[in-house]
Amino acid sequence: MRASRPLIVLLATLIGVGATVSLGQWQLRRAALKQSLHDTMEAHGTLPALDNAALPCDAAAWSSQLQRRVALRGRWLNERTVWLENRAMAGRAGLLVLTPLALEMPMVSGGHCAATVLVQRGWVPRDPYDRTRVPPPPAASGAVLFQGRLVEAPSSLLELGAPASAPAGAVRQNIDLAALAREWGTPLRPGSIQQEGDEVPAPPGGTGLLREWWRPALDVGRHQAYAAQWFAMAAVMVVLYVWFQWIRPRRKPAA
Repeated sequence: MRASRPLIVLLATLIGVGATVSLGQWQLRRAALKQSLHDTMEAHGTLPALDNAALPCDAAAWSSQLQRRVALRGRWLNERTVWLENRAMAGRAGLLVLTPLALEMPMVSGGHCAATVLVQRGWVPRDPYDRTRVPPPPAASGAVLFQGRLVEAPSSLLELGAPASAPAGAVRQNIDLAALAREWGTPLRPGSIQQEGDEVPAPPGGTGLLREWWRPALDVGRHQAYAAQWFAMAAVMVVLYVWFQWIRPRRKPAA
């Protein structure tokens, strides 16, 4: 057992160094991703807003225009509103309100664009006593004009139970655009829109929705600091190993 002790220490050190270095690299990748998203938002923020006719139709074109500002006109399909639960905003847990928008004059050359896009209208707090109790969607009749940003569909959370592709009630853990399109019998654009500000005309009294959307690059420095900590831990483990396994045993006893 004593003879194998150096090997055990070596293996433990290698595992520890490998794990901490990997975690440091992961933090750097997170920082780089957020910085890239921030740069994309800044670059696209200077471009004119996309209107109904310029809104991308396919997934590749949608991805190339992420964070682009949009100014869309259409009619809310309020009866198809869904609420995503366990979504945080401003440090609170609540529900994300999603409503499809039937676009006015959506067709472009080729005529293959879906006429409906899913809109992230905002956030509401959850009912503390009944998770299935939700407020009615903001009422708006007729055509409305609103501004927002072109984003991906809402990210999925880990769920235990029916998958996102299965039909569900108004309150859901996750959604899948293809499944929603089949459920509603209505083709959807490949991503979603994050609404910024109330639509025009706004419902009487406003929508009452919170829209403090997450923006990248606000915490890049935090990821870089975490990466430095992980790399420092790896360096400490290497120094301790070299000291206790190589230098200290070879030092001559003091006279």
